[in-house]
Amino acid sequence: MTGTAAAPIRIVLADDERMVRTALRVILSAEPDLEVVGEAASGAEAVSVVRELRPDVVLMDVRMPEIDGIRATEQILQTQADPPRIVVVTTFENDSYVYEALRAGACGFLLKRADADSLVQAVRLVARSDSLLFPAAVRALAAEHARAKPAPPAWVARLTGRESEVLRLMAAGLTNAEIAGRMGVGPATVKTHVASVLAKTGARDRTQAVIAAYEAGFMNTE
Repeated sequence: MTGTAAAPIRIVLADDERMVRTALRVILSAEPDLEVVGEAASGAEAVSVVRELRPDVVLMDVRMPEIDGIRATEQILQTQADPPRIVVVTTFENDSYVYEALRAGACGFLLKRADADSLVQAVRLVARSDSLLFPAAVRALAAEHARAKPAPPAWVARLTGRESEVLRLMAAGLTNAEIAGRMGVGPATVKTHVASVLAKTGARDRTQAVIAAYEAGFMNTE
């Protein structure tokens, strides 16, 4: 008896340059577990296409006409009950637009000059949503834009010791399984701690939790 193959990861490409969309489509469509189901040439079109096709992952250019990638990300996440994972595709990793997109709810970013293997692995990683996409780059971006000495928000004091440890390990890019091994607990326990961290920080996902931690000055405390 043969098992049923997992459904492919469904992807929408949003970029105002046709050649960029074509290159992404060629790379992604070559993988049996990935399927490009739609394209958009502007932020406004991206919102419409995502609403219609309900993909798992959106690769979103940050600079587009009509509505940029930041506003498009906000609209998608605010108007869909089960929104896709959104990855910002950008030319420069230190672009302030990228940081604003992460704050708006994008789960990570990818450089346009990334090679094919990095692109494919990034899509698979964010679809699983069990780790941080390129954690070192996200941490650097968050640290650069964080305020120098912010007043800690109330959620910092509400974190338990275990939750604080989990948040730091999330920021380091560890998966739930890796966190479980580091802490000597079961994966189900880690999953519970992660859910609690997201709830207390008001974050949609791991990336937003890490952004919130840096903005709160949490990562500078012991």
